[in-house]
Amino acid sequence: MFKEKSSQIIASLIQIWRSQANKPLFWKLAIIPILGVILTVAGLWVFLEIADEVLEKQTQAIDTTLILLVKQFHSPLLDWVMRGASIIGGTVVVTLICLILGAIFWARQQRVYFTALAITAIGGTGLNLLIKQLFDRQRPQLWEMTRSEPNTSSFPSGHAMLSLVIYGFIAYLLARHFRRWRWWIVSLIIGLIALIGFSRVYLGIHWPTDIVAGQAAGLTWLMACLLNLEIYRRYHQYRNNSPQSLSS
Repeated sequence: MFKEKSSQIIASLIQIWRSQANKPLFWKLAIIPILGVILTVAGLWVFLEIADEVLEKQTQAIDTTLILLVKQFHSPLLDWVMRGASIIGGTVVVTLICLILGAIFWARQQRVYFTALAITAIGGTGLNLLIKQLFDRQRPQLWEMTRSEPNTSSFPSGHAMLSLVIYGFIAYLLARHFRRWRWWIVSLIIGLIALIGFSRVYLGIHWPTDIVAGQAAGLTWLMACLLNLEIYRRYHQYRNNSPQSLSS
């Protein structure tokens, strides 16, 4: 039954491609999935490259140099800002945001978005914990940390990975519904994600490569989830011959 259903879906997608490939609108609809594939592959490649270097302990020197360089810019004001940024990317805040979004989707009967959010958030969390178990990297101990040391592995950064996954998902939703402001939305979210990642290095809780690897892994997972969501939406839109725009 599953194989028959899958074959029907694949056959329908092929038919849609052949019938619409020469139409400009088709490429406008397809641009996000195509971009999603590119970003997914790019994120995976970056993560694997860094992971290989970390396993061979070839990043320790550059990690130590960068984190000590960041320490030179410590100040009471920056300490306060970075602690706040770290909290925004922390488990409590991110989980609360997911619960609120999930409740909104459920109340509005937006089951597709509810399911996509659940898969994105739960899958991203599980993937991060799995990778941490595989690497079990020690956290930096170059100076007294500004808060109690977490018990989990340092690689990859959960803050960096999950903040990119969740806030990236939010950016996707906002950019779709507020197209006029989409570049501002994306820019602000990218800035927030970068700040959260940098705060972990500033506070001495993560090595720089933990952050880059976490963001690369987060980008890979997020793009894979959004790619599936977009394919699902476009498949049903074409199948139902719906005239409504993608912003509906």
